[in-house]
Amino acid sequence: MKTRAITAFFFTIVMLASLLEAYTFSAFYLLLSLVALLEFYKMVKIGGIRPHRNIGVAVAALIFLTTAAYHFFQFELKYLLLIIPLVFSVFIAELYKKNKIPFANISYTFVGFIYITVPFCFFYSLGFIIDFETYSFHFPLAFLLMLWANDTGAYLFGMKLGKRKLFERHSPKKSWEGFFGGVFTSLVVSIIISFQFTEVEPIVWAGMATIISSFGTLGDLVESMLKRSLEVKDSGSFLPGHGGFLDRFDGLLIAAPIVYVYLYLLVH
Repeated sequence: MKTRAITAFFFTIVMLASLLEAYTFSAFYLLLSLVALLEFYKMVKIGGIRPHRNIGVAVAALIFLTTAAYHFFQFELKYLLLIIPLVFSVFIAELYKKNKIPFANISYTFVGFIYITVPFCFFYSLGFIIDFETYSFHFPLAFLLMLWANDTGAYLFGMKLGKRKLFERHSPKKSWEGFFGGVFTSLVVSIIISFQFTEVEPIVWAGMATIISSFGTLGDLVESMLKRSLEVKDSGSFLPGHGGFLDRFDGLLIAAPIVYVYLYLLVH
């Protein structure tokens, strides 16, 4: 427990510091998304799948860098089309492998950057949601605070009051009481945030909190489903007491794209 707390404290400090400046934010989340993708590819190898890791990482890096270039230099997103030949090179590369399940290897290569890289790009773009060319740390910071509040509230309420199982097949410890406790805690944090960040109305922050709690929980369940299907406990061991980076950001993967669409429709 002590190791877990120390790890959480120092990693939180690093994450918050990375939000303060646009280029640091870009570099940190590019690296984080690639490490999470490598964890994913390493996990699926346990199940006998052999994804094209190098091609997947190259595609992921180009997707993220193109997103960053769009915000910093007004780089047109049509240049993402240049990634298409690299994406389809996976099929050609598989021809030279001797594997009984070639399309499983191809599929998991694609799933990696769709499941991990694309959501990280949406989270990254929250920093430019008000003005596509000007960075602000307000929305990424608010997202993380609400996500952490949800996780903390779900854990505490679940421990004290949890009786009704939320989705026992994939996560036996989660309860409906914990889920609603997480939503409540996240909403409280959204109210506090609304006094500090005034870009949008308090009701918009509250909606964001509700989406993060709901889809963040689903993201957690999806990763649990993945790990159970592969019979692994953690996505990695880089964070003592916490597992891997993918374990720490599973809620972000489903919630970030939904939050971005929600805010985009409301502020533009």
